[in-house]
Amino acid sequence: MNYDIQKIRSDFPQLKQDFQNGPILYFDSAATTLKPQCVIDTLNQYYLKECANIHRGIHTISEISTNNFEKTRKTLRTFINAEYEEEIIFTSGTTHAINLVALTWGMENLKKDDEILISEMEHHSNIVPWQMLAEKTGAKLKTISVNHHGEIEMESFESQLNAKTKLLSIAYISNTLGTINPIEEMIKKCKLNNTTTLIDAAQAMAHKKVDVQSLDCDFLVMSAHKIFGPTGVGVLYGKKALLEAMPPLFGGGDMIDTVTFEKTTYNTLPHKLEAGTPNIAGVIAFNTAIEYVNNIGLDNIESYEHEILTYATEKLSSIPGLSIVGTAKNKSAVISFNIEGLHAHDIATLGNKYNIALRTGHHCTQPLLKKLGVPATARASFSIYNTKEEVDYLYESLLKIKEIFG
Repeated sequence: MNYDIQKIRSDFPQLKQDFQNGPILYFDSAATTLKPQCVIDTLNQYYLKECANIHRGIHTISEISTNNFEKTRKTLRTFINAEYEEEIIFTSGTTHAINLVALTWGMENLKKDDEILISEMEHHSNIVPWQMLAEKTGAKLKTISVNHHGEIEMESFESQLNAKTKLLSIAYISNTLGTINPIEEMIKKCKLNNTTTLIDAAQAMAHKKVDVQSLDCDFLVMSAHKIFGPTGVGVLYGKKALLEAMPPLFGGGDMIDTVTFEKTTYNTLPHKLEAGTPNIAGVIAFNTAIEYVNNIGLDNIESYEHEILTYATEKLSSIPGLSIVGTAKNKSAVISFNIEGLHAHDIATLGNKYNIALRTGHHCTQPLLKKLGVPATARASFSIYNTKEEVDYLYESLLKIKEIFG
């Protein structure tokens, strides 16, 4: 594998910055990835030289910004292999995208006693919108069981999939455990059952190739900031026929065709679902982030991160009293763990003293941790810029933290 880790690390200015007594070791990429210089430069380019609103202006700067904005839509179509550009809807993030589907497609298609199926490992963003929708429509929210390894129990899924199941909404990869779910098989079974599918790919896009036509999912959602892009930008992919049938959620600029005081008619896709001025700079810079990933190659990324995950799993597992929470056979580069006698918050707080950035708590998956019988975990999530040497330092620091607590 041709993977120049030092070149990649040099692309991320935050890794060169000293915090406290040295550079920080960033193990929190599942929360948000660091941003390469090229993405930052693209943001600056917009605000310094190309700042104008899009779609409505005929002057040169507006045309430049509009073209750059729509270039990202074209790039995303190729990146996820969507059939049409207008199947790419820009949102403020994954949470916005899920809520958009719930409040448009959901309100139009669900009724009393219909069923929505999710898993016990979902992020709160893929639980709460469906609870709210169920309260409004009288539909019922059902959950697929997760075993003690943090894996979907397929028997639970298959036994609950029935004529009333109108939607499966499930994470591709768990943000807490790193579990890669068997969504291909689940989507196929949903198709046979005439069940609509939504894939939460927020944690997947930076780690593996995603082909929406091959998956045959109906909806897929993601966030730019999880894949080296800016915050405040997300994507809803939806099959064209489904998006065309959905009413607009917000009213205002860009989503209209004609407006009178008597009646308003709506624009075509994608504009119908993109009311108001978007995060223009963020969307434009997202294109740079995707190009950056493409230049490295997702196959290379997946292979390298698997190597880091394997090394870190073996290293951390050798620490006495350390237990890894989430031991699925098919995992992405996430390790949630606890150390006997220590609270997860203490681990992360002391880790910070050693310039180690860990995430701690319930990771917006309270029902999952309750099922697994732990109140919280410390989480190390790895990305393209992490090294085995950093894992060694994490290992040595955790041993010191254990010693502090005797």
